[in-house]
Amino acid sequence: MSQNQRLFKELFEQNSRKIYHLCYGYTGDSDSANDLVQETFIKVWQNLDKFRNQSQLSTWIYRIAVNTCLTHLRGEKRKLTEELNDHLIENYTEESSEKQEQINLLYKCIAQLEENERIIITMVLDELPYPEIAEISGISEGNLRVKIHRIKQKLASIYNKYERF
Repeated sequence: MSQNQRLFKELFEQNSRKIYHLCYGYTGDSDSANDLVQETFIKVWQNLDKFRNQSQLSTWIYRIAVNTCLTHLRGEKRKLTEELNDHLIENYTEESSEKQEQINLLYKCIAQLEENERIIITMVLDELPYPEIAEISGISEGNLRVKIHRIKQKLASIYNKYERF
């Protein structure tokens, strides 16, 4: 196994779960998320030798994943929110656990956020360090903290609308 292959395998093992969560946050669909994860890591493999060490590898991979998701969404005919709502309604069953219902509702609420808010809150949920999120988002860490606070307030407001029904 070459050095590049070992590095790629390590990168995949360390980052694939976080990238899956990011992609799932965009699509609300497990199959699409898995496809986007594969597409992301194909791009990582193809461009690994072009990485210039200007940021952490995980940050670079996250940027590739975000761009891959955005490209995918631009090609879609329907809006993400409609897709996610339809997906959750179709797949909702009485047997699903309360925790899974809460997770589905969280993703449904996240889907209603603006694109940049979805990116930021998904990274927060994946427990990325704030400095890394700030770098990926291209904003200062101070501004990021304010944005996260506002996003959480917005999510709470959206969530509370569902709780009333």
